[in-house]
Amino acid sequence: CFTHAVGLFAKEYGEGPPLVLLPWFGLDHSVMAAACEPALAGSGWRRMYLDLPGTGNSDPVEPRSDAVADAVAETVNDLAGPSSVAVVGCSYGGYLACAMAQRNPGMIAGMLMVCSGVRILPGDRDLTGVLPSAPEPGWLHDVPEQLREHFDLAVGCQTKAAADRLSAALELNGPSDRQYLKMLRATGYQVTDERSMLALMPTASVIAGRRDRIVGYRDQFDLAARSRSADYTCLDDAGHYLPFEQPARFRTLALDWLARCHPSRRSR
Repeated sequence: CFTHAVGLFAKEYGEGPPLVLLPWFGLDHSVMAAACEPALAGSGWRRMYLDLPGTGNSDPVEPRSDAVADAVAETVNDLAGPSSVAVVGCSYGGYLACAMAQRNPGMIAGMLMVCSGVRILPGDRDLTGVLPSAPEPGWLHDVPEQLREHFDLAVGCQTKAAADRLSAALELNGPSDRQYLKMLRATGYQVTDERSMLALMPTASVIAGRRDRIVGYRDQFDLAARSRSADYTCLDDAGHYLPFEQPARFRTLALDWLARCHPSRRSR
């Protein structure tokens, strides 16, 4: 059962100009907060972490990324009113942020794309040049058995410290509608205007990992290169969960980007 008009669940921290944070596919606001709050707490921004449809406390919408992006935009309008918002998107969340900026540029004051999807279908992604990892002995020792295969693929900085941070965050993840997410990924994963994605706005930063075996780092560079002034940073020892793998470097990059964002009033 899908709803056509939905306000997605949001968990808020702090006060100030609005900052919307969109998580990895299938993960909820609690994982995104675990990734970003160590960097953004005390930043002077009102941080709104969303549960995407079918995750956490948000109901499913039609199993299409177009409908997911529309639900996010509707929720942002409800939460932020006429203020433009800055958006942080990790993986699928970054892909949705691009779709929103494409359709309503006045809504977005700035974008931080972290290990973002650009070509969302796996067969379309450019994974050339991705570096192999150098696993620390015993790095998966305390990771639950059912997560080890995924960690081995998705984590680029394969140390026990990185694995423990990510594992602790994933334990916070709320329930998800697995059937809905499976349907979304199988039949509606790509937004209809993906191939015509415009250049990023000037207050955009793109952060990628050289060891990201999920989305790579070259598609992200190509997207940033289509903009006049978007930043692009590729961390050599990071994979698809970069904020957990390199938290100190992520904090520096995120705060630098925030310092350049200037939310404004917009007409509805």
